[in-house]
Order: sequence, then C-alpha cells, then structure tokens
Amino acid sequence: MELRQLRYFVAVAEELSFGRAAARLLIAGPSLSQQIKALERDLGVRLFDRDRRSVSLTPAGAALLPHACALLERADDLRQRARRLSGSEPVRLGYVNWSPPDLAARTAAVAQVHLDAWVAPSHTQAARVAEGGLDLAVCWVRGDDLACRGLRAQLIGADRLYAVAAGRDTGPVPARDTVVLLDADATSWSSWNAYAEELAHETGARAARISDGGITGPAFFDHVRRSRRPIINSPKGQLTPLPPDLVRRPVVAPEIYWTWSLVWRRDEERDPVLAVVEALREDRDFGVHGPDAWLPKDDPHRR
Repeated sequence: MELRQLRYFVAVAEELSFGRAAARLLIAGPSLSQQIKALERDLGVRLFDRDRRSVSLTPAGAALLPHACALLERADDLRQRARRLSGSEPVRLGYVNWSPPDLAARTAAVAQVHLDAWVAPSHTQAARVAEGGLDLAVCWVRGDDLACRGLRAQLIGADRLYAVAAGRDTGPVPARDTVVLLDADATSWSSWNAYAEELAHETGARAARISDGGITGPAFFDHVRRSRRPIINSPKGQLTPLPPDLVRRPVVAPEIYWTWSLVWRRDEERDPVLAVVEALREDRDFGVHGPDAWLPKDDPHRR
C-alpha cells in the first residue's frame, strides 16, 4: 500500500467518478483503475461498486475513507516536522528530462533546492505539485491543467523539435510530410500523446499509433528505418545521439516547439519557493513567439 494509492482512493471517493478523478489527478483513467484495484488487493476489501453509469463507495470503502484521509494528513504533518527538525526546508523541484543547466548557480543564493530523484512524465509532476508532493516542477503543461489544478506557470525553456529520417537528406521537411508517433501506454506518454494528436490535426502530419514504447530509444530508430517519412523526435530524445544511418532534419511550415514551464501552486506563499520562481524567471521567449512557430492551442505560452 502506497500513500499515492490512498490519494487516488480519496480522489475517486470525492468525485464518485473514475473519469473526473483521473482528470483531477492528471493521470490516465486505466492507470487510476489499476492502482485502485491494487489497493483493494492489498487491503483485502472492495472499495467501490462500479458499473458503466455510476461509482459508489462500498460499506468497507465508506468505513475506511476517513482513516485514509487521516493517514494522508499525518504523512503531510510528518514531512513538515522533519523539515523543521533538519533546520531547513529545502524547495523540492521535480523534472521530466530537462531542467535549467545553471539551476544550482541561479538558486544557491535564495534557497536550498532539492532536485527530486523521481523522474516522471509531465502530467505526473504537475499533479505532484498540486497535491503538495513537490513545491515546483519543470514540465509541459496545458492551460486547462493550470486552471483545474490551481497552478501557475512561467516559461523557462523550449525545444524546437526536429525530424529523424533514414538516408542522407538533411534539408528542411514540411511538417505535413512527417510522421508523429502516439504510444498506447497513456500512463507514460499522456502529455506527448495529447501534444502529438493536436500537432497531427493542425499541421497535416500523419499520426501513427504504436505499442512498443518506441517514442524514444532503439525502438524509435527502428520505426524511423521502416518509415517512408521522417518521424518527429520527442523532447525526451532531443539530446540522444543518432545512429550513423539516420539523419536529423529541421521541421518547417511550421517550426514546432515544445515548452518547458516552471509550475507552482497558485496559493503558494512561502518565501523560499517564490524566491526560486523569481530566480528562474526568463525574459525571453526561446523562439516560441516567432512568425513560423507552432504551439498547441492550450499551451499557456501561446499568443
């Protein structure tokens, strides 16, 4: 049994809907259902009665709900007490695969920043900030996520995405002549899939659904070798060296960008956290406001 599963239990109990709870937690519905089933196995009781139209607490679920809430409150209190006993309260910052390269230098004078070791997808990191598991996170986030989770965001970085192709042609390729991959593992690739689906819809790129985790790594390169079109590289593959038989091609018409936001809670009042936000503030747009730049419609940094 994990605290995360208890948070999921409480969210479903409050919403009485797996769909609404998943949206609130910023996780995929199937993943939420699997975690609740795992919790039920660990506890040895069924927590919810569910069918296609409704979800309700079982008598056991109703009896255990206040105890789950109390456990979560005590866990939060334990974290706060531990920080006070340590003599300092480090600012906990999570990330996906990118963070400012000069993070330590820019924040050293204002706060002790602890870079969280759990590298998780964007939607997971945003949810952890909203729930209090992190103070800040560097991730990709949508405007709806900010509104429903009570978060703020500022742009601190961006990647211009490129395409990978077989052959020797390294010239520009129009977005409409590319392929963008969507992976069946929505738990790991929820943010990328949402981005990729809108990219395909708006630019004419062809969406290809896969189920082998080949958004990055060797499986991605195999997809490129089999494809007749260049394939858009995801942000997680931006710095990965290419095999010698593949080439990088800039994408044009439009130039496509992935934004990195620093997110924090809208009601945040702690001086060290707000000082880190200010220390990481950027006065540039990283190219995302250029005349040929493309961002998803719900990107909070799109003009």
